[in-house]
Amino acid sequence: MNNEQKLEQEIKDKGLTAPRITPAHIDDTIVSEQYHVFHGTTFTTCLLTLRNGYTVCGESACASPENFNAEIGRKIARENARNKIWALEGYLLRSVLSGEVSR
Repeated sequence: MNNEQKLEQEIKDKGLTAPRITPAHIDDTIVSEQYHVFHGTTFTTCLLTLRNGYTVCGESACASPENFNAEIGRKIARENARNKIWALEGYLLRSVLSGEVSR
């Protein structure tokens, strides 16, 4: 069980049931992903496209080229892009809860 799953379980165990963003919600917003490693570098980008067409970008790079691994670079870049979705979805939910926007 990773940290995100542990935290999710703790929230459920404490009976915190008010509207909130969940890891599953974040994953459900993602409809596609693209990766690019810039030639001659260890710099990897991940572009996530969300249901509404908005995109978020994450990146990774390693200081020592000898440590570069494309698969690990993609994982880190994707996690960085995914983490940005939390703030966007949190803002949207708060706007809905305040009556500022309807969903």
